[in-house]
Amino acid sequence: MLLDLFCKQGGAGMGYHLADFDVVGVDIEAQPRYPFRFIQADAVDYAARHGWAFDAVHASPPCQAHSKAQRIYNRTHPDLITQIRDVLVASGRPYVIENVEDAPLLNPITLCGAMFEGLRTYRHRLFESNIPLTVPAHPAHTMPLTKMGRPPQPGEFMHVVGNFSGVAQARQAMGASWMSREGLREAIPPAYTRYLGTQLLRQLDTGKAVAA
Repeated sequence: MLLDLFCKQGGAGMGYHLADFDVVGVDIEAQPRYPFRFIQADAVDYAARHGWAFDAVHASPPCQAHSKAQRIYNRTHPDLITQIRDVLVASGRPYVIENVEDAPLLNPITLCGAMFEGLRTYRHRLFESNIPLTVPAHPAHTMPLTKMGRPPQPGEFMHVVGNFSGVAQARQAMGASWMSREGLREAIPPAYTRYLGTQLLRQLDTGKAVAA
């Protein structure tokens, strides 16, 4: 079973589900579109109390503190990365922390939509883990990208940010058909965590074999 912290509408959770995890999501705000079991709670507090009870944990703490757009507008936001890392390390469970490119993650890998067949967004994201993670080949960005917030034209990848236009197109670009505009602009494509989830499961299976 996997604990999906700061789960929002379930982009990460869906990927882990497709990798064959049972998923439980936690978020401080109600998430009626979350497709799996959901618990409304403070994610850091819940992980501190219950993280040890799960096979693995994923956390996507708020990214606004490290977002280029927010720095341009000189806005301040909470940075929970160090706090959630300390809790996850203490749990002793395999974990993954996800955030934007400028976030202070430790030895992260980068995933991009161009690495996964069917996605039509680049959407670079960083992933830190306490297990080794492999990375697919990173193809060149040969497809043109829409200007920020505009719907894509034929042959373009989509920039799913802000109050963008074209929710139906964004759902296709991200591979997340159940999400609203708000969910899509905060989500990662499920393909990312499906890829990572297979590695987590392999690590868990290896650990069980060693223990046996």
